[in-house]
Amino acid sequence: MINDIKQSTPDYGACSPNEVYLMANTNPDGLTDEQVKEKEKKFGLNQIIKGKKESVVLGFLKNFSSLMAILLWVCGVIAFYSGMPQLGIAIWLVNVVNGLFSFIQEYRASRATEALNRMLPNYARVIRNGREVKILSEQLVPGDIMLIEEGDAISADGRVVSSTDLKINQSALTGESNPVQKNNQAVDSKNISLLNYTNIVFAGTTVSSGDAKVVVLKTGMETEFGKIDELTQSVKEEKSPLQKELDKMTKEISFIAISMGLLFFLVSIFLVKEPVAKAFIFSIGIIVAFIPEGLLPTVTLSLAMAVQRMAKQHALVKKLSSVETLGETTVICSDKTGTLTKNEMTVNHIWTPNGAYTVTGEGYSSDGKIIIEDSPSSNVNEKDLGFLLKCATLCSNAKILKSTAENLKFSVLGDPTEACLSVVAEKFGINLDENKLWAKRLKEFPFDSERKRMSTIHQLTKSIYGTNLISITKGAPKEVVELCHYSLQNGTISELNEESRKKILEANDQYARKGYRVLAVAYRDLKESFASQNSINDSTSESIENNLIFQGLMIMSDPPREFVEESIAKCHNGKIRIIMMTGDYELTALSIAKKIGVVLGENPRVVTGKELESLSDNELKDILKNEVLFARVAPEQKYRIVSNLQEMGHIVAVTGDGVNDAPSLKKADIGVAMGISGTDVAKEAADMILTDDNFSSIVSAIEQGRAVYSNIQKFLTYIFCGNMAEATPLLVFLLSKARIPLPLTVMQILTIDLGTDMVPALGLGVEPAESGVMNRPPREKTITLLNKNLLIKSFLWYGGLESMLSMGAFFFTFLVSNVGLNNMSSNGSVYHQATTMALGGIIFSQVGMVMNSRTVRSSIVNFKLFANKTINLGIVVEIILFALLCYVPILQSVFNTAPIGLKGWLYLSLCPLIIIIFEESRKWYLRKYY
Repeated sequence: MINDIKQSTPDYGACSPNEVYLMANTNPDGLTDEQVKEKEKKFGLNQIIKGKKESVVLGFLKNFSSLMAILLWVCGVIAFYSGMPQLGIAIWLVNVVNGLFSFIQEYRASRATEALNRMLPNYARVIRNGREVKILSEQLVPGDIMLIEEGDAISADGRVVSSTDLKINQSALTGESNPVQKNNQAVDSKNISLLNYTNIVFAGTTVSSGDAKVVVLKTGMETEFGKIDELTQSVKEEKSPLQKELDKMTKEISFIAISMGLLFFLVSIFLVKEPVAKAFIFSIGIIVAFIPEGLLPTVTLSLAMAVQRMAKQHALVKKLSSVETLGETTVICSDKTGTLTKNEMTVNHIWTPNGAYTVTGEGYSSDGKIIIEDSPSSNVNEKDLGFLLKCATLCSNAKILKSTAENLKFSVLGDPTEACLSVVAEKFGINLDENKLWAKRLKEFPFDSERKRMSTIHQLTKSIYGTNLISITKGAPKEVVELCHYSLQNGTISELNEESRKKILEANDQYARKGYRVLAVAYRDLKESFASQNSINDSTSESIENNLIFQGLMIMSDPPREFVEESIAKCHNGKIRIIMMTGDYELTALSIAKKIGVVLGENPRVVTGKELESLSDNELKDILKNEVLFARVAPEQKYRIVSNLQEMGHIVAVTGDGVNDAPSLKKADIGVAMGISGTDVAKEAADMILTDDNFSSIVSAIEQGRAVYSNIQKFLTYIFCGNMAEATPLLVFLLSKARIPLPLTVMQILTIDLGTDMVPALGLGVEPAESGVMNRPPREKTITLLNKNLLIKSFLWYGGLESMLSMGAFFFTFLVSNVGLNNMSSNGSVYHQATTMALGGIIFSQVGMVMNSRTVRSSIVNFKLFANKTINLGIVVEIILFALLCYVPILQSVFNTAPIGLKGWLYLSLCPLIIIIFEESRKWYLRKYY
């Protein structure tokens, strides 16, 4: 993907680690604060400068150059040419108002997205002033000592100075998906391209396995990733389902509007015998009446407001268009640890061949004791137990950062499962620093999802049980016990027979049924088999992980998160399935799933990764039709589950936090990464990030997603019923062959579209989720925004009601005047009052409609009537605007209006009530019989 680039002078790859420290002007203790400040001034922030974005001016002009906008510009010119400048100005105002609002909302949305991105910083672990610290990746400078481990996204180019089974995924640079082995050995740089250096890591790549200490060499645009960043910036994003549907709907509406305009144009000429110019004006009025000018601004505003509401509920959405897709979600494939549970692992019990122990205390505080079960003694001091606890913490990489005055909570660097092993060791009285000095780590075989265990090799300064060189293996009980040939009991190493092996696994099953997570710990004496350093360097996990000596089981639990049961119940009510996909033991997974309500049946299907391997896709699909959960599954198996669900027609949301979850997150319709525990790779692959790692936040986000789609339909219903009421007076005029004077002028139509309807319509776009929105099933894919039911309800039901009230207002004015219905004409003050009343009939009917549109089935009596401030403002604005049109002389001449009397105001005040009463009756009927 990039050209071979020779390493520039100095050639760090050809040097030894000690020489690298000298050449980079740093040391193993890292940079001092003063050195960091100097380098920040010299090199700047570690940032990739994004490519040139579309200029604000070009973005602004795009909002005025759509097909419909061009049509309206042309219509305005024709209106001027026809001697009606006020109409031309009004038509152009359609474009100006719509274009300005669209631009403002899109600009605000882009700024909001940038703000969200700033809220999602990437971090790096470095050594500075001799201490490990966590900093923003943009604060990295050349010379920093960077620490990387499995799952991390590397933030700068650097030279490896020490490593343990380090493999790097360099696909972002090379296009090769196979991980590349890296180490700290110097290379022969002759005829070797920089990307083939086995001791250099690059920004933008990820750690597939292992860990390492790296001296940072290049940052920002000086990195290899910076040089090819244009490739990633040139990738075009695909449109979301909502965007595609809006494009389709816009074309459909435009076709309807233009077709209606053309029909009225022909009828005006051939049936009513109107002049061509006047007929054209009529057709323009019809087109304007049927085009929802505020649709796209309303959609943008609705999505932006939903994103803001989600952010307050700890869900950060990376793309606005992802919001509505959440509302279509039919299945949530969720990990267990940290999402459904608190991710605060605590060792509660310890089981050894000597006996069982209970551990008191919770969380990461070392307050607590280890008590022999069925014994009054609270002081445990057994050699076997102490050795077990020492081994468990030695075969771990997690670190606990103690609480401080600034941060009262404990925080964990690494796996919480490993972190709690250090805590229980401290409860026993073990000093963790002294323990590391006693047992120097020589090599590590990292945990992977296939072996389901990790191992480390240690040189002991003081021998124990006759050895000073041991390996420690920690992992899934079944897998570890299979490798054990011996056990440690009462200080004696004895052969592990089948009865003892069965006893261990029975204890494991017993704890697992209660929802505990269980880890087995074993060790091996390497004194004779791996005496030389070379034999240790050449060792593999296969050569080390055999003939193990079983020590004990560490039994721990992770309590469910608050409100998770309530959120899961909401999903069940909303016909959203939850499928647990976990790497945990099946009995543990089933116990937690039953406890929090993920599964409701007595005997749900539990499919293990091993069983899944033997299933065909058709067999898997049959299983997925029923209640099921998956345990001990590998990353590629999660991907397979998601793919099959999508093939079955489901919209799938997937949660994950590790590098192994990235394929599933990318494959899902909505990938949801954990903001606290999630790796950089997971966050990058996801569409949404939970800042509190809480499953309840996903449910809240789905609720907002459903509200967005519902709000767009509410907006369309509100606008279309008004459009029908605007078109009816023109239709009456034409069908009567002008015997009934025109009840509503084109200028008055534009007044409704551009003035009175805009703010209330936007208010519907920010309407919060309806109370029962999670009691309904997800929207089916076959249901579109512009569907038959919506059109019938808008045009025939609502539009019919408004048309009758508007035309009633027109005829009412003639009826109560001296003119009467038999002498109607388009001249005189009574006619202007009548058109004003027709205009008022639509405006006041829309007041009732905007209230009705706030709910789909619920009665407006059951919610806060004036809670939506935007709608309240819109109602006030449209009434004030109508009053100004009635009584301000200059506006009367432009819009053909006139003052109305008390009877007129009384008639108009009844319109909202009539609309509400009719609609409340319809909703009551639906609630009772459907």
